Amino acid sequence: MSKKKAKTDNTVYENLKLDIPAGEEWTYQIEGMKAPVIGKPVENAAKKKVIVVAVLLVAIALSIFFSVRAVHSETYSFEELESGWQFSKFSNPGDITELTVDYADGDISRPIASIREYAFNCDDKLTSITIGKTVKEIDGKSFYSVWNLRNIYVDDENENYCDVDGVLYTKDMTEVICYPIDHDAYLREKAGYKEELWKDSEGYDEKYIEAVQTYKIPETVVKIGELAFNYANLVTVYLPEGLETIETLAFFKSWDLANVITYGAGGEYKSLPDTLKYIGSDAFAYDQGLSYMFIPKSVEYIGHHAFWDTVYKENGELRGVSVMNVERSEDDFSANAESGDHWLPSYDWKLLKKTIDVNYSSVREK
Repeated sequence: MSKKKAKTDNTVYENLKLDIPAGEEWTYQIEGMKAPVIGKPVENAAKKKVIVVAVLLVAIALSIFFSVRAVHSETYSFEELESGWQFSKFSNPGDITELTVDYADGDISRPIASIREYAFNCDDKLTSITIGKTVKEIDGKSFYSVWNLRNIYVDDENENYCDVDGVLYTKDMTEVICYPIDHDAYLREKAGYKEELWKDSEGYDEKYIEAVQTYKIPETVVKIGELAFNYANLVTVYLPEGLETIETLAFFKSWDLANVITYGAGGEYKSLPDTLKYIGSDAFAYDQGLSYMFIPKSVEYIGHHAFWDTVYKENGELRGVSVMNVERSEDDFSANAESGDHWLPSYDWKLLKKTIDVNYSSVREK
């Protein structure tokens, strides 16, 4: 494509002068042009000022509106599915500590039916979440790593879920969904303790452990959900006789969990229930407070890394789950119980990695 140069008039006008009377330089009007306005009021100035101000106000209002909308859309995310509206994502702007999940954008024509996995992932401000009456499905992973969450409450009219003093269950009380990570802070205040106590703290005793770091799962529960007690600050947990399933990551990184006790019609006994069938992957991973574990013959499946890193060396001695007690014989266990890779804890011993020993045909300690 060629480009053509525009013709220019190079005529030079010499000695060109405007005959402007002296003293009228700023007011003189050239024929065909509008008179200068320097030093004179602009025509309709007041009206024009009003228009300019109005335009500015509208622009500011729109800016604020869209800013608020932007923050809102970044804070809450909803998605319409065939099953209804889903609460997909919550991004805390930094000042929200309590939240109710009921309607999308507060619109009662858009009731929330489900809460997506990791919806509140890694939030460190929320202390309380209330589940509305319309919610039908909650993914247990929704509350993963919600560090300061003390309680999850459920509307009494909800037909699918309920809470027991801030711990989330299915309505029929057969599955525990979530024991909030910071629930012990709520129990501590409820018991009248002004601050958190540690093992070496003055006043840290059995009374404190019982009030703040002990939890008894109701006798109706047959399933502990995925991640239900992840990072829970517990020392003792009571499992009901009748429990059948401990899901994946159920007690993941419950660092101080030392006592697993089963209770029921047969009284109380150490470790897992005789009714248990399923132990999910990483179910007790990193729980180094444990020292005794007994696998009853009822167990049919143990997932990979179920007891990963529950044994460790301290001052040259093994601590934690240093031996695994299995009720089945070795042949019976191999034939009738499926187990995943590295389900047994392992440790480094004199530069060699070794899996802990297993006591097959073991008898439960009393």
